[in-house]
Amino acid sequence: MRHPDHPTTPSAADVLGPYLREQAACFLRGLRLHREAPADGGTHGAEEATAALRHAARRISGTLRTFRTALDPAWADHLRTELVWLSGTLARERAYADRLGRLLEALHQLSGTSLPAARTSSPPPGDGDRERAALGIGAARAGALLERRLTLARTRAHSEALQALGSSRFHGVADAVALLASEVPLAPCAAAPATEVLYAPAGLAEQRVHTAVASLPADEAVEPYDEARDAPWHRTRVLLRLHRYAHEVVRPAADPALAGAGHALDLHRDAAEAASAASAAARTPRIAPATAYALGVLHAHQRHEVGAARAVFRETWPYAAAVTAP
Repeated sequence: MRHPDHPTTPSAADVLGPYLREQAACFLRGLRLHREAPADGGTHGAEEATAALRHAARRISGTLRTFRTALDPAWADHLRTELVWLSGTLARERAYADRLGRLLEALHQLSGTSLPAARTSSPPPGDGDRERAALGIGAARAGALLERRLTLARTRAHSEALQALGSSRFHGVADAVALLASEVPLAPCAAAPATEVLYAPAGLAEQRVHTAVASLPADEAVEPYDEARDAPWHRTRVLLRLHRYAHEVVRPAADPALAGAGHALDLHRDAAEAASAASAAARTPRIAPATAYALGVLHAHQRHEVGAARAVFRETWPYAAAVTAP
């Protein structure tokens, strides 16, 4: 019997194996719930099951990426590629639905409040009341146009998700995750202490976030409508998520200090993608000027939301020195 005052240092296998098996079990529970849910993918049960599948797939794939050296590399690379494909496919339907809801709510609010200046369209001549009246006319048409476009995109994404879940490719993924739930293909080095094998990759994941945050351009240096400058922020969001997953493995618990920053980056992504959707709708041929004006105002509003999310991130990022680094 091991003396309680001299505990044995856990190996990397002792730490990494249970985490991956737990996430595999979550994936399989989500799969079971999805199979038991009604065929209508819009039901609450089906949405919960899809979310469970997506979340588990992301955690497994992120863990395989960060701790690849402690695993069978060929197996880890293949399964990670398949899980990234699956989580991306399952995420699109919900993303389109959320984007539509966000844009319609923004149109509703803007039609009765003071307006930001549209970037690509000039408002009708007159004072603020006339501008609001013009927006009120265009908002209904803009909302209908967005609803047609995004509902069509959501329907296509739903069909793609159903096809993916019924494909041989998905069955291969499910079989691989089912095996993972009982046996994790580990590298020989996983027999060494976790502090020697897992802490360095986890630290590297954290350092990558710090580097990404430090390289973000200062707010005053960014043109608010320059969507090409969104990419570093999106990359930072992905790196932060990988860091959070790695933290869960080695601690094991979520880091509450990163919750606010992660939420701000999610809002940033949502606002940026909503702005792109409004801009794309404004390029629809032969739309009425009032509709184009409403979409221009909506695009401007969402770009303001992008800037607001960036400000919230900088306020909530727990490592202030990294934000202000040159």
